[in-house]
Amino acid sequence: MILQRVLATVLAVGLLSAGALAAPGHKPGEGHDHPAETAYGKPGDPKKPARIVQIVMRESDGKMLFVPDTLKIRKGEQVRFQLRNNGEVDHEFVVATLEDNLKHMKEMEKNPDMEHDDPNARRVKPKKTAEIVWQFTKAGTFDFSCLIPGHRQSGMFGTIVVE
Repeated sequence: MILQRVLATVLAVGLLSAGALAAPGHKPGEGHDHPAETAYGKPGDPKKPARIVQIVMRESDGKMLFVPDTLKIRKGEQVRFQLRNNGEVDHEFVVATLEDNLKHMKEMEKNPDMEHDDPNARRVKPKKTAEIVWQFTKAGTFDFSCLIPGHRQSGMFGTIVVE
């Protein structure tokens, strides 16, 4: 009887500890953990008005491109990025600081099958569309890139200037 209680307590403590280690809303090993606010803003509210910005991803003459590749946004503005992959291969759209994107690009080189479906990032199959709603809460110059190995190096990046 005492052994059963001890085992039940150990099991309960173990389960509680495992749950405490998981990020809120995520199961262990599932997805990326993103803070509510970052240096480049925060996830937007899809129910609130947003400026629509269409971004086309494609390949052309040996280069990989975002069209447009430069954006100007007002501080505090919420943007609904409508992403369209007109290319022949998968592409990604990842909004972050340049430093964060370059760091993550190195991780992608080690794990090329990593796929993004995060508040600030989407992988889009050829001839498909996706959407990101993001609010730019801080002024600065930020980056958007395709972090699939070789894509950023082939020209697939852009700049967001928030004023």
